[in-house]
Amino acid sequence: MAAKDVLGARGESIAADHLTRRGLRVLDRNWRGPSGELDLVLQDPASREVVVAEVKTRAGVAFGHPFEAITAAKLARLRRLAGEWCDAHPELAGAHPRVRIDAVAVIAPRDRPAVIEHLRGIF
Repeated sequence: MAAKDVLGARGESIAADHLTRRGLRVLDRNWRGPSGELDLVLQDPASREVVVAEVKTRAGVAFGHPFEAITAAKLARLRRLAGEWCDAHPELAGAHPRVRIDAVAVIAPRDRPAVIEHLRGIF
């Protein structure tokens, strides 16, 4: 596995832990649909929303902040994928009539604890 893939998987685990500590429940990880892949799909019991979380991980910010990698095209793909996920999981999506797209940035240097930023409802 390439170093960037290892870092990405680590970031997704850190993000999933962070979000579950805040009350969300993981429904799916690395779900693949016709339009691509969703990093995390969660349930927010407080708002009764299905939450699609895009996780971007970097070891540092020398090449920009992780959120800078979320382009308009990426947002459009996430929206399509959220619909595909709901179509594939009507029993879960039907119980949560609203879908929210969040972004999670994880800056995870090897020698220091990770820094996590969570933006709710980016699209």
